[in-house]
Formats: sequence, structure tokens, C-alpha cells
Amino acid sequence: MQPSSPQQSELSSEKSSYKHRILTQNLAFKARKLRIRWLIAISSIPLFGIFTAFGIAPQTITQDIPVSTIIESVALPQIDAPFDLSAVQNESFWQTDQVRRDDTLASLLSRLNIRNSEAISFLRNSPDARAFSSQLRPGRSIQAQTNQDGDLLKLQYQVDANSVLSVDRIESGYRAQMQANKLETHSVLKSAVIRSSLFGATDAAGIPDQIAIQMADIFSSDIDFHTDLRRDDHFVVVYEASYSNGELVRTGQVLAAEFVNQGKTYRAVMYRNPEGQVSYYTPDGKNLHKSFLRSPLEFTRISSGFSLGRLHPILNTIRAHKGTDFAAPIGTGVKAPADGVVSFAGVMNGYGNVVIIQHLNGISTKYGHLSRFAANVRKGMKVSQGNLIGYVGMTGLATGPHLHYEFMINGENRDPLKVALPNAIPIAPKYKAAFVEHSANLVSQLQLLSKSNLALLE
Repeated sequence: MQPSSPQQSELSSEKSSYKHRILTQNLAFKARKLRIRWLIAISSIPLFGIFTAFGIAPQTITQDIPVSTIIESVALPQIDAPFDLSAVQNESFWQTDQVRRDDTLASLLSRLNIRNSEAISFLRNSPDARAFSSQLRPGRSIQAQTNQDGDLLKLQYQVDANSVLSVDRIESGYRAQMQANKLETHSVLKSAVIRSSLFGATDAAGIPDQIAIQMADIFSSDIDFHTDLRRDDHFVVVYEASYSNGELVRTGQVLAAEFVNQGKTYRAVMYRNPEGQVSYYTPDGKNLHKSFLRSPLEFTRISSGFSLGRLHPILNTIRAHKGTDFAAPIGTGVKAPADGVVSFAGVMNGYGNVVIIQHLNGISTKYGHLSRFAANVRKGMKVSQGNLIGYVGMTGLATGPHLHYEFMINGENRDPLKVALPNAIPIAPKYKAAFVEHSANLVSQLQLLSKSNLALLE
């Protein structure tokens, strides 16, 4: 064997040192694993105790629990009076309903829980209750008070806007009598936008037709509702409405209105002076009504305008049409546009039934094709603005029901829709202060729903 070299001895020494280090690390790692196992074991001892406690606790709690019965006296509240069963049996109930389109007397009484034969017979046969049995009108309100057995105690039926039929149970049976309807009047504020027509806008906004007619009359001197309306015109109106038991019974007068037509704003305020005269004014006191109404009809459409050369629909010849034709259903009322005196009332050639009124300042008006005259209309009779003078028809030469209306100044025909109408008298100076205060209140209400304020809210 050859002696090892110094290099080999050094390599052998390094290998021995490396093995020693590996052995030392393995022993240290095993010792550390042993210590961790002991720590886990020792830490688990309390958990075993907890598990044991939870396993044992339910049995130990329920064992040998003493059970006993306890009797205790409870004081009841003192009752001042004995219970009266008859009081409960005599309770009454009110029921409110409306007459429906398919209602009969029997169906209505059944829905109101009226079952006693005495009341049913009275309502059917009594002359005093005839307004109820024979005038069942859809939409009218009715109230009935009955007891648990269906015996009628009291009944109230709205006969019309001003009257209520009241039926009461008395000792001898039943009694019916008419009473004045107690109405609650409130101011209603609404707005609408024109999409197609005035009536279309009011219908969409839930505004009664009567209010639309009033508005057309109020603004008739400034707005021609036949030709001037445009899409997106809008208005705000304050009007009176009367209610009975919370239901609308009657629509009153327009109190104030604002109408924006083609970008121009018109306002009207109603004022009743101490003498009881009612007129509509601008907020600064100018009378809105002219001396003449622009149209003698409440609201309709123009079927033929003023023309110096028109083909006559029946004679088939070119001739002047010296007035304006307003198409309307037969029987539509025709009003006097201003104060005056009837100068003619009778039949006139192709005009059929005609009324002519003579006004101040050489002005006269003619109304043709009337179906009939209003009561007492005759030559020499005085009429006031708005008085009924006749009814639309098609007498004489006419192809359909309409009113032929002429406006003449000193015998010369003018276009009724374009002639300048004189202004009426403004608010009297002695009423000006009271009017200004009244007007300011109504205008502030209009501004609540004006388009400018709504735009700010949006």
C-alpha cells in the first residue's frame, strides 16, 4: 500500500467533517419533532376535558331536577257594568257606494246589505221615495246605515247636485224627505299641455269640459281657439269645485288662468265687485272682455270663413260669403256677443230662421240657419252679452248644421274673426285696491304650476 498523499488526506478529512455535520442536523431535527409532538399532546388535554364536559353536561343537568306545582291567586280588574250582549247585536254600520250602469234596485239594495222586507217595500212603493227607485243614475252616490241583521236604519241618495233624498227609520216604519245637499267648495289648481286640442288637453289632465269652455270664453278676445292653438301651448287654471262626501258634484267658475299661446303669456283673474258683477281682468286691472265676444258659440269649428269670392255649395256659383260659418250640432246654443236690441226675428230667404241684433255705434250682427229661436226672442227685445238668442240648425239653403254669422258696421260686412273689437271698461278706481290684493293671491297660485317653476324643479 502506497502512503497517501497530502491531498488525499485533506479530502478524507473534509468528507468526515461533512458526515458529522449531517448526522448532527438529523439528530437535532428528530429532537425538535419529538418536542413538537409532546407540546401537541399536552395542549390537547384541555380539549379532551371540554369534549368530555359537553358529552356529560346534558345528562347531569336533567338528572334529579325537583318538580313542583305552584298555585297563585290573580286579582281580576273590576267591571263597573255587566256585559250587554244586546249592545253588540244592535251595532250599526255605514256603507258608501255608487250607482253602477247595470244596477237594478234589487242589486243595489243587496250590495248595501239592506235585507229587511219592510225597508225594501218602502223604497219600491212609497211615493216619497220615488226619486230613489225611479232615478238610479250611474255615478250618483248613496250611503246606507244597517245593523247586523240587515235592517235599514238610514239612507241618503244624491238625487242631483243640489238635493239629497234622506230615508229614516221611525217608530211607525220609514220616512223619506228631500234635503238640500250640503256641499264643500274648494279651489282646484291644475295644468295641461296642448297636444292636439283644448279639450284633448283638459281630458288628459282630468279637467272638466265646463272649465275648458269657460277658458275659451275668457281668452276669446286674445286667442282664437279655432285657429291659434299650437302644439306645446300650455296653461294653468284655478277653478271652484263642489264636493259631497268627498265626491265631485259640481264644477264652478274659473277663478284665475294663465295661457301660453305661441310663446305669449295671457293671464286672467276673476273679480266680483260689491254689487255682485263678475268680470275677468288682467292682473293689473284691464278688462279682458271686449264690447263684443269674438264668437257667438261656446266652442266649435269653422266650416267656412269670410270671403268675397266663394263657390256656393248648393247654387254652385261664385258669390261673396259675407260671414263666417260655425259648424256645430243641431241645438247648440247661440249667444248674443254684446248688448243690443233685436231688430229682426223670422225667416229670411236662403238664411232660413234669422235673428238680427242692432248694437251701439252702428254695429249689427246676423245669425242664420237657426233651428229655432230662444224663448221670448222677438223684434224690439233687449238682449245682454251672453244671452241665448237661438239654436244651431240647417234651415234655408244649408248642406249641414251650422251657424252663419255676420258682423256689420254701418251696413258694411266685416270679417267677424279679424275686425277690431273695442275694449270693455277696466276695473273701477274705487275697487282697484281690493282687486290688487285679490289678484296677487290668485297669481301666486298660478305661479305654483307655471312652466318656468316646473323647469326649475326638474
